[in-house]
Amino acid sequence: MPNTILVVAEQREGKLNRVSFETIAAAQQISKDTGWQVEAVLPGDNVAPLAAELAQKAVAKVYALQSPSLNAYTSDAYVEALKHFIADKQPALVLFPHTYQVRDFAPRLALALDRTLISDSVGYKYEGGKLLFTRQMFQGKFAADVSFAGEAPWLATIQIGAFRADQAESGSASVETVAAKETSARVTPHEVFQEAKQAVDLSQAEVIVAVGRGIKEQKNLALAEDLAKALGGEVAASRPICDNGWLPLDRQIGSSGQTVAPKLYFALGISGAIQHIVGMKGSRTIVAINKDPEAPIFEIADVGVVGNLFDIVPAVTEEIKKAKP
Repeated sequence: MPNTILVVAEQREGKLNRVSFETIAAAQQISKDTGWQVEAVLPGDNVAPLAAELAQKAVAKVYALQSPSLNAYTSDAYVEALKHFIADKQPALVLFPHTYQVRDFAPRLALALDRTLISDSVGYKYEGGKLLFTRQMFQGKFAADVSFAGEAPWLATIQIGAFRADQAESGSASVETVAAKETSARVTPHEVFQEAKQAVDLSQAEVIVAVGRGIKEQKNLALAEDLAKALGGEVAASRPICDNGWLPLDRQIGSSGQTVAPKLYFALGISGAIQHIVGMKGSRTIVAINKDPEAPIFEIADVGVVGNLFDIVPAVTEEIKKAKP
């Protein structure tokens, strides 16, 4: 696999994390520039059926990297399994989605392989036979093109929303089951805490209704909740709303919160500070409602409505309800 891009896909509790398809889309684009073929590996236990889902994309092969030690995630087991797999296959480039899980084990994996890791990339360039990855710096105010030091395989993580999952090309690949190297993890996973079960992973939401300072009072969150319910989406917020305790921190979007890329993003009373924009600019369609016509959010919005959200949102919600069968 010396001229191969290997995508490390992610699954949770028997379901593929959809951001894995965003990473496949990134790999496919890089492949067109470099001529390298794309393959994917899915760590876990009894993951062959999920690997078959990945095989429906335009990749050359999908590996189901299986072991009982990979049934419940531990960084020890994932690092050991992927270290030996990557060392054996020797791909040119290894791509991961920039998820919380990847953030936990990817740096350790890079150290174990004695290779370079470029994290949270939002794009890439291929110039003069050299591969560069673009990273945002200073909360999105600047972007830097970063090259790899040392020899391949190189490792990089792709920011959620940097590439669109629906742009991953379809195909038909074979699935090969590979027995992962067993390891004795230093951590024994137990049942997930109830608090974590209640937490929302907004990166998986297809519709998000986010609120900012323009909502004025906590009781007015009901407007956003009604709209989100009508759309079958989730409610989120900019940092000031969470700082006030009106919504929990796991609902915060931005550089100090979650990064999302839903199909539809409603921004209600959000001015559009750079710290918020870096967390949602990858959304496919952005609808902004704000009474300030100069609000920065309108610069990235696909649909901008200048007006009082307290008049507009209830009317939009009602029309959506009427349109439902």
